[in-house]
Amino acid sequence: MDNINIKKLAKVLKISTSTVSRAFNGSVDINKDTKERILAFAKEHNFLPNHYASNLRDKKSKTLAVIVPEIVNDFFAQAINGIEEVARKKGFYILLYRTDDIFEKEVSFVNYLNNGKVDGIIMSVSGEANDHNYLKKLEQKNIPVVFFDRVYEDIDVSKVTTNDYESSFAATEHLIETGCRRIAYLVVNKSVSIGKVRGQGYLDALAKHGIPFDDDLVIDCSQEEKINYSIIKNVLEEIKPDGIFSSVERLAFATYYVCNDLNISIPEDLKIISFSSLGIAPLLCPALSTITQPAYEMGIKAATLLFDELEKKNPAAPKKQHVLKSKLFIRKSSM
Repeated sequence: MDNINIKKLAKVLKISTSTVSRAFNGSVDINKDTKERILAFAKEHNFLPNHYASNLRDKKSKTLAVIVPEIVNDFFAQAINGIEEVARKKGFYILLYRTDDIFEKEVSFVNYLNNGKVDGIIMSVSGEANDHNYLKKLEQKNIPVVFFDRVYEDIDVSKVTTNDYESSFAATEHLIETGCRRIAYLVVNKSVSIGKVRGQGYLDALAKHGIPFDDDLVIDCSQEEKINYSIIKNVLEEIKPDGIFSSVERLAFATYYVCNDLNISIPEDLKIISFSSLGIAPLLCPALSTITQPAYEMGIKAATLLFDELEKKNPAAPKKQHVLKSKLFIRKSSM
């Protein structure tokens, strides 16, 4: 068949052109047998639709950018899976950008994407700088943004977070109720939104139980594993806390390593609880107590909010803020 195109393909197969388009775009809203018949026929006749040309005509890239501080963290891996699930069903692709919690990289990525390379951006922010004009420029280009987990409060976009304050309060109170009085709060960049909110939960739990705040017990850690090991080793040797509340899982793991090397027994000498979405937390020795965020559901919700804006279901609607609930799992490390 000469000069085949989507219209001719649809006519030969006696189906609509929209059905053919859905088959090529990877939509799940199409019968499996029909999709296979379309793709087999196209392959037989060496026909591949010009995806990019079509997108240019529609002025759509069919691509989303996902900007996150890190990828190895199991929380972000699960959230990305949720985002990708929604994007795939909509026939979209995702581009992944990792900032390593470096604000300058975040600015660079956003400025690079501010030229129509993507239709929308989902991001977990890296810092708390005062100048966020690089994000405000996206609105001028009609590129919607959704924040998840880490947010900038001064940017009017839809946001998906968890009840970090309540979870942090409950985790700290749990340590207090098990007998801890010198509880160290481990955090990476305490100026970031989640660092501040989780820190406030920690502070208020101490205050409720009449435990004086000690600034030496708020430990600002690093992105570097070796540096964190040294910081935590110094804390355990010099400051000697009896409890650890870790705002991110990798700091809890670093604490396990240090305790092993210093022959500090968990939970007899030191009790530990941490934010973590890692599936193997119950398998650690001892099993790690965790505040577990619904990471996959956060990704689903963030992507859904973005597509609501892309599809302009209600252009005049105010930006939405969804707060999902984390779960507290008490295991042997804090008992």
